[in-house]
Amino acid sequence: MEVVQLQRRFAEYAASLFREGFLDGQFTQLQQLQDESNPDFVVEVVSLFFEDSEKLLNDLSRALDQQNVDFKRVDSHVHQLKGSSSSIGAQRVKNTCIAFRNYCEEQNTDACLSCLQQVKQEYSLVKNKLETLFRVTGATDFDSRWVDTDDDRMNEFEVFRHREDERILVGFVES
Repeated sequence: MEVVQLQRRFAEYAASLFREGFLDGQFTQLQQLQDESNPDFVVEVVSLFFEDSEKLLNDLSRALDQQNVDFKRVDSHVHQLKGSSSSIGAQRVKNTCIAFRNYCEEQNTDACLSCLQQVKQEYSLVKNKLETLFRVTGATDFDSRWVDTDDDRMNEFEVFRHREDERILVGFVES
Protein backbone atom coordinates (compact mmCIF):
# COMPACT_ATOMS: atom_id res chain seq x y z
CA MET A 1 0.00 0.00 0.00
CA GLU A 2 1.39 3.41 -0.93
CA VAL A 3 2.39 5.97 1.69
CA VAL A 4 -0.30 8.42 0.63
CA GLN A 5 -2.94 5.72 0.89
CA LEU A 6 -1.68 4.77 4.36
CA GLN A 7 -1.89 8.36 5.54
CA ARG A 8 -5.37 8.75 4.06
CA ARG A 9 -6.65 5.59 5.73
CA PHE A 10 -5.31 6.73 9.10
CA ALA A 11 -6.89 10.16 8.69
CA GLU A 12 -10.17 8.46 7.81
CA TYR A 13 -10.01 6.34 10.96
CA ALA A 14 -9.32 9.36 13.15
CA ALA A 15 -12.11 11.34 11.44
CA SER A 16 -14.52 8.43 11.95
CA LEU A 17 -14.14 8.81 15.72
CA PHE A 18 -15.62 12.30 15.40
CA ARG A 19 -18.18 11.40 12.74
CA GLU A 20 -19.49 8.44 14.76
CA GLY A 21 -19.79 10.62 17.87
CA PHE A 22 -17.11 8.95 19.96
CA LEU A 23 -15.23 12.25 20.20
CA ASP A 24 -16.20 15.91 19.99
CA GLY A 25 -14.42 19.23 19.67
CA GLN A 26 -13.14 19.08 23.24
CA PHE A 27 -10.72 16.33 22.17
CA THR A 28 -9.39 18.62 19.45
CA GLN A 29 -8.90 21.38 22.02
CA LEU A 30 -7.04 18.92 24.23
CA GLN A 31 -4.77 18.05 21.32
CA GLN A 32 -4.04 21.73 20.76
CA LEU A 33 -2.65 21.97 24.30
CA GLN A 34 0.02 19.42 23.45
CA ASP A 35 3.35 20.80 22.31
CA GLU A 36 7.02 19.88 22.03
CA SER A 37 7.60 20.53 25.73
CA ASN A 38 4.92 17.96 26.64
CA PRO A 39 4.53 15.60 23.67
CA ASP A 40 2.56 13.01 25.67
CA PHE A 41 0.05 15.44 27.15
CA VAL A 42 -3.05 13.97 25.47
CA VAL A 43 -2.07 10.38 26.25
CA GLU A 44 -1.42 11.30 29.88
CA VAL A 45 -4.74 13.12 30.31
CA VAL A 46 -6.70 10.36 28.61
CA SER A 47 -4.87 7.70 30.66
CA LEU A 48 -5.97 9.51 33.83
CA PHE A 49 -9.50 9.52 32.44
CA PHE A 50 -9.28 5.75 31.93
CA GLU A 51 -8.04 5.18 35.51
CA ASP A 52 -10.68 7.44 37.07
CA SER A 53 -13.46 6.00 34.93
CA GLU A 54 -12.63 2.41 35.89
CA LYS A 55 -12.88 3.37 39.56
CA LEU A 56 -16.12 5.31 39.05
CA LEU A 57 -17.71 2.46 37.09
CA ASN A 58 -16.79 0.00 39.85
CA ASP A 59 -18.17 2.41 42.48
CA LEU A 60 -21.39 2.76 40.48
CA SER A 61 -21.78 -1.01 40.21
CA ARG A 62 -21.34 -1.42 43.97
CA ALA A 63 -23.69 1.46 44.78
CA LEU A 64 -26.45 0.13 42.52
CA ASP A 65 -26.01 -3.37 43.92
CA GLN A 66 -27.11 -2.28 47.40
CA GLN A 67 -30.49 -3.21 48.82
CA ASN A 68 -31.26 0.47 49.50
CA VAL A 69 -29.66 2.48 46.71
CA ASP A 70 -28.24 5.87 47.73
CA PHE A 71 -29.24 7.80 44.60
CA LYS A 72 -27.40 10.93 45.72
CA ARG A 73 -24.19 8.94 45.85
CA VAL A 74 -24.90 7.29 42.48
CA ASP A 75 -25.67 10.70 40.97
CA SER A 76 -22.42 12.08 42.37
CA HIS A 77 -20.42 9.30 40.70
CA VAL A 78 -22.29 9.78 37.40
CA HIS A 79 -21.71 13.53 37.63
CA GLN A 80 -17.95 12.95 38.03
CA LEU A 81 -17.91 10.56 35.08
CA LYS A 82 -19.89 13.01 32.96
CA GLY A 83 -17.48 15.81 33.79
CA SER A 84 -14.33 13.82 33.09
CA SER A 85 -15.71 12.36 29.85
CA SER A 86 -16.73 15.84 28.76
CA SER A 87 -13.25 17.21 29.54
CA ILE A 88 -11.57 14.77 27.11
CA GLY A 89 -14.31 14.93 24.49
CA ALA A 90 -15.77 11.44 25.02
CA GLN A 91 -19.13 12.56 23.68
CA ARG A 92 -21.10 9.30 23.73
CA VAL A 93 -20.06 8.56 27.32
CA LYS A 94 -21.04 12.09 28.37
CA ASN A 95 -24.42 11.85 26.63
CA THR A 96 -25.21 8.54 28.29
CA CYS A 97 -24.31 10.04 31.66
CA ILE A 98 -26.83 12.84 31.08
CA ALA A 99 -29.64 10.28 30.72
CA PHE A 100 -28.25 8.32 33.68
CA ARG A 101 -28.47 11.40 35.92
CA ASN A 102 -32.13 11.87 34.98
CA TYR A 103 -32.88 8.33 36.17
CA CYS A 104 -31.00 9.03 39.41
CA GLU A 105 -33.24 12.03 39.98
CA GLU A 106 -36.30 9.79 39.40
CA GLN A 107 -34.74 7.16 41.73
CA ASN A 108 -35.41 4.52 39.09
CA THR A 109 -33.14 1.59 39.98
CA ASP A 110 -33.92 -0.52 36.91
CA ALA A 111 -33.31 2.38 34.53
CA CYS A 112 -30.08 3.24 36.39
CA LEU A 113 -28.87 -0.34 36.05
CA SER A 114 -29.67 -0.27 32.34
CA CYS A 115 -27.84 3.06 31.94
CA LEU A 116 -24.86 1.68 33.84
CA GLN A 117 -24.57 -1.11 31.26
CA GLN A 118 -24.86 1.42 28.46
CA VAL A 119 -22.21 3.69 30.03
CA LYS A 120 -19.88 0.71 30.43
CA GLN A 121 -20.40 -0.20 26.78
CA GLU A 122 -19.78 3.34 25.53
CA TYR A 123 -16.74 3.69 27.80
CA SER A 124 -15.30 0.40 26.55
CA LEU A 125 -15.82 1.42 22.92
CA VAL A 126 -14.17 4.83 23.27
CA LYS A 127 -11.34 3.35 25.32
CA ASN A 128 -10.58 0.74 22.64
CA LYS A 129 -10.79 3.33 19.86
CA LEU A 130 -8.50 5.79 21.67
CA GLU A 131 -6.00 3.10 22.64
CA THR A 132 -5.83 2.09 19.00
CA LEU A 133 -5.29 5.69 17.95
CA PHE A 134 -2.55 6.16 20.56
CA ARG A 135 -0.76 2.94 19.63
CA VAL A 136 -0.76 4.01 16.03
CA THR A 137 0.48 7.55 16.57
CA GLY A 138 3.07 6.53 19.15
CA ALA A 139 4.62 3.66 17.23
CA THR A 140 8.09 3.72 15.74
CA ASP A 141 9.68 1.59 13.05
CA PHE A 142 7.32 -1.20 12.00
CA ASP A 143 4.51 -2.56 14.07
CA SER A 144 1.39 -4.51 13.23
CA ARG A 145 -1.54 -5.04 15.58
CA TRP A 146 -5.24 -5.79 15.41
CA VAL A 147 -7.67 -2.91 15.37
CA ASP A 148 -10.94 -3.21 17.25
CA THR A 149 -13.26 -1.77 14.64
CA ASP A 150 -16.71 -2.52 13.34
CA ASP A 151 -15.43 -2.41 9.77
CA ASP A 152 -14.38 -5.97 8.92
CA ARG A 153 -12.43 -4.71 5.91
CA MET A 154 -9.97 -2.92 8.20
CA ASN A 155 -8.69 -5.59 10.56
CA GLU A 156 -5.06 -4.69 10.81
CA PHE A 157 -3.00 -1.55 10.78
CA GLU A 158 0.61 -1.07 9.92
CA VAL A 159 2.88 1.60 11.26
CA PHE A 160 6.36 2.37 10.08
CA ARG A 161 8.78 5.25 10.18
CA HIS A 162 9.48 6.67 6.77
CA ARG A 163 13.28 6.99 6.72
CA GLU A 164 13.50 10.00 4.39
CA ASP A 165 11.66 12.53 6.52
CA GLU A 166 11.10 10.66 9.81
CA ARG A 167 7.32 11.09 9.71
CA ILE A 168 5.26 8.27 11.12
CA LEU A 169 3.02 6.87 8.42
CA VAL A 170 0.00 4.79 9.24
CA GLY A 171 -2.40 2.69 7.27
CA PHE A 172 -4.87 -0.10 7.41
CA VAL A 173 -4.43 -3.36 5.61
CA GLU A 174 -7.57 -4.87 4.17
CA SER A 175 -8.12 -8.48 5.06
